[in-house]
Amino acid sequence: MSRPPIILVPADRRRKGPHGWQSVGEKYLEAILHCSGALPWIWPCLPEPLPIEMILAQVDGILLTGSVSNVGAALYGQATLDPSLPADEARDRTNLALIHQSLAQGIPLFGICRGLQELNVALGGTLHQRVQEVAGMMDHRDDPRADVDVQYGPAHTVEFEPASRLREWSGGRVSYQVNSLHGQGIARLAERLQVEARATDGLVEAVSVRDATGFAWAVQWHPEWRATEDELSRALFTEFGLAARQRQSQRK
Repeated sequence: MSRPPIILVPADRRRKGPHGWQSVGEKYLEAILHCSGALPWIWPCLPEPLPIEMILAQVDGILLTGSVSNVGAALYGQATLDPSLPADEARDRTNLALIHQSLAQGIPLFGICRGLQELNVALGGTLHQRVQEVAGMMDHRDDPRADVDVQYGPAHTVEFEPASRLREWSGGRVSYQVNSLHGQGIARLAERLQVEARATDGLVEAVSVRDATGFAWAVQWHPEWRATEDELSRALFTEFGLAARQRQSQRK
């Protein structure tokens, strides 16, 4: 029996008192297991660089998760507007390097929320640091006081581009209801990215990499939340898993 493909999941680095901690939300790991049919492999984002090239030779896909932290504004040429918001420089450094390596090697890549923002920044795009303060934009943040089912419940509509595979993956729909738990979002789109979906206010909600040799997608919402119960969420992780399995067969 062949083993399932392995999906690399970079962790968040957080501090609790004097100690640093590495963490990944279980909802991402469960979506990989149950919808992608793959094994998640948590990768630490430490202050010192780790041998990424050696590790990538052992994996079949990369999932870039959401996070409470924001991508460092200096990485896209801006000053940080609110220094009180959490940052994660170790994750920034690790994930931007992973993005370039994965695209160069054709390793399947799936970004979620912060992962979409990392992909855009890595390829030369910029971000809105406060989407809710941009003229014409909605407030895409969740209510932290609400029950978790409300936070991750449907918040707004995204509209799929005419040629997007999201229409196929959602059973032929042209739009979809998604959750929304972010304060930052894409401002200037990186040239290598193709828009796949937008919110009704025009904010980019899903992208693919134009010149990628394999699966290279990212979404602004959180499909990992109860992924088995939602058609599009399940399809996204299934397609990611199929790409990882194909990558695995090519490595043998």
